[in-house]
Amino acid sequence: MSSLFCCSFVRPFRPVHLNHEDKFRAFMAWAEFPKESSPATGQDVDTVRADLGSSKPPFAVQLVRQVNYGPLESKRYFVPVKDEDNEFVEIGENDLIQANFQKLNSYKNFGCQGHNRFFEVSVYQRDPVKHRWRVNIARPGSSIDL
Repeated sequence: MSSLFCCSFVRPFRPVHLNHEDKFRAFMAWAEFPKESSPATGQDVDTVRADLGSSKPPFAVQLVRQVNYGPLESKRYFVPVKDEDNEFVEIGENDLIQANFQKLNSYKNFGCQGHNRFFEVSVYQRDPVKHRWRVNIARPGSSIDL
């Protein structure tokens, strides 16, 4: 288990109201410090994968944590839990790819001056077109992120 944010003093960096504001608010309310999360393991992985296939969550969130102007510390993905308000579960990048999610051009930046940390929260949605024959380069991929 690791904490999502470094402290409770994480503030928006150049805040802007976006079309997907409700998704950001729901995630940020759930992720408030000292929220901890870890990816599903063991039997939980199969449950989460089945859930992604059957419940078809409406969106996913990517949380990137890094030292301000420095190295990337983590890149994590979360989907809302069906039938529960403001509850999310952490998933792996491959689960996101298999569930056919694509990154939208909708993100918010947050920072913590005290710990010199920068956070980017991005929204993903399910691609309406099923790509069975190849992995789409627009999907998340740690090997293609620049």
